[in-house]
Amino acid sequence: MNSSLRLKSILLTGTLFITGVFSSLGQKAKTTPVFKDGEAQVVEAFNDPSKWIRHDLWVETTFDTDGDGKPDRMHVAVTRPEQTESEGLKLPIIYISSPYFAGVAPDVDGLFWDVKHELGESAKERVHAEVTRMGKRPIISNSHIRKWVPRGYIVVHSSSPGTGLSQGAPTIGGKNESLAPKAVIDWLCGRIKGYKTIDGNELVTAYWSSGKVGMTGTSYNGTLPVAAATTGVDGLEAIIPIAPVTSFYNYYRSNGLVRSPGGYLGEDVDVLYDFIHSGAEANRPYNNKTVRDTEMKNGMDRITGDYNDFWETRNLMDNAQNMKAALLMSHGFNDWNVMTEHSYGLYTKAKEMGLPTQIFYHQNGHGGPPPIKLMNRWFTRYLHGVENGVENDAKAWIVREDDEIDEPTAYKDYPNPEASNVKLYLTSGAPKTGGLSTFKVKKQGHEILVDDYSFSGKDLATVENSKHRLLYVTPKLNKDIHISGVPKVTVKLASNKPATNLSIWLVSLPWNEQEGTAITENIITRGWADPQNYKSLTESSPLKPRKFYEVSFNLMPDDQIIKAGQQIGLMIFSSDKEFTLHPKAGTELTVDLDGTSLSLPVVGGVDRVNRALEN
Repeated sequence: MNSSLRLKSILLTGTLFITGVFSSLGQKAKTTPVFKDGEAQVVEAFNDPSKWIRHDLWVETTFDTDGDGKPDRMHVAVTRPEQTESEGLKLPIIYISSPYFAGVAPDVDGLFWDVKHELGESAKERVHAEVTRMGKRPIISNSHIRKWVPRGYIVVHSSSPGTGLSQGAPTIGGKNESLAPKAVIDWLCGRIKGYKTIDGNELVTAYWSSGKVGMTGTSYNGTLPVAAATTGVDGLEAIIPIAPVTSFYNYYRSNGLVRSPGGYLGEDVDVLYDFIHSGAEANRPYNNKTVRDTEMKNGMDRITGDYNDFWETRNLMDNAQNMKAALLMSHGFNDWNVMTEHSYGLYTKAKEMGLPTQIFYHQNGHGGPPPIKLMNRWFTRYLHGVENGVENDAKAWIVREDDEIDEPTAYKDYPNPEASNVKLYLTSGAPKTGGLSTFKVKKQGHEILVDDYSFSGKDLATVENSKHRLLYVTPKLNKDIHISGVPKVTVKLASNKPATNLSIWLVSLPWNEQEGTAITENIITRGWADPQNYKSLTESSPLKPRKFYEVSFNLMPDDQIIKAGQQIGLMIFSSDKEFTLHPKAGTELTVDLDGTSLSLPVVGGVDRVNRALEN
């Protein structure tokens, strides 16, 4: 990639606004934001924390989720330059909402669901934990304040429903968690009421607000900007969500399969409810009975893993057509907690709608904001209204495998427009390794694997032979292959039992086990599915033993360069020790090799792959 495409060498445009404009009457200079090369600059007059004005208030919403018969009020904390008071300066707002500001529940034994049980059976009841509430102080958080207030923004934080000093109940993606930040934005734009106290009538107005709001945050804090945007609220001009959940079904399920987020085996929507429920202690019994022990218990369905009305109400993509905000998306390709399908789906939808969009992908795990330059340009353009040309910048910024996170490479878009799908076929080889190539060899027959969750995916990928997985690999690459997009697998299989897990890993071999191995090595991408849902996510049916079914599903989106000298491997196995339920070992899966294939998006398409596989 030409170095001129690097972020650090972009020719930025913008306007310089000089601080302190004197009137013809010789009045004292008024402090204003400063912009240079299309970015908001630190202004010395805004940069003294001792002069910042900090205050908190409560914004009234349109819902009552804690059952007290009154609209819930959200706790809001404001930090703004003193010039918004002394000089009447109006500034745009960067707004962060979170369920975490007042603390979380301890990780007690039994808090997570026990995953050691047969598929289709119930797990034993789990333990509930209580949050010891923090944050009885008026200031919610200092997050983002030091970064943005000196650059001419007001920073606003709020606790989401049922957390901290906000009223209501947490619902983990329910409608109130979209309407709560909408209410705060409505207040910032002068449309609804805010109050000085949680239960009083003394009004507070946002007279210092320009009416332009941007939101950002990571993980759940990144989900809430998306939730607010899907309400279509006026005044929310730009969002920068980092690793957001766009569908809680996709966070806790995969293609009909009960699947845990990476690193949190046994977590589900009700566990997260307990984890964040830091609101008023007096409201917790009602909230627990109404939300956790009724709505969630009856709707989450850990038995079948099917998509249903409960999950539908927690799918932000259903309301994505309402979005108006300019979207700068950020995510890590090796995030196995909130996986890349979330960011990719939202980015794709926003592009289809014609919204201003950019996407920043890095190669690390969960979290990771875009470089400050990208964020600054985005907020400068859409909150301050400075015509800096950001809409003409590259649409996609991807940190390459050996680069620093603040040195992404510019691309026309993601997936790479030069990528096309290449179909790869299997040849037999179990219990060792079979082949993977662009040429289909007929009559490869069937191969069998035996489920045993006690073997990790790494164990199965690195062992020379195993009856617990099927592994198909390409010849050694003689040229690099650039994967960009969404791989897809089709597996034709039969099970000797009515239910089975299906797990797919795409790996780069030989596996590098040396200390300090980069996160970009070894695992390319992954995916999981329930063969009982081979027809539909909304309805599963028991498998007929020994009958073959065709199961097709996407793996997680990726952008990775597989180096020459490596081999690409497709690994098929059943229970994934890190992610799925753990049934007793012994289920047999028979795979029809002729009916199984991998579709791989490769820059340069099939010609590039064939050249890379030439002897």
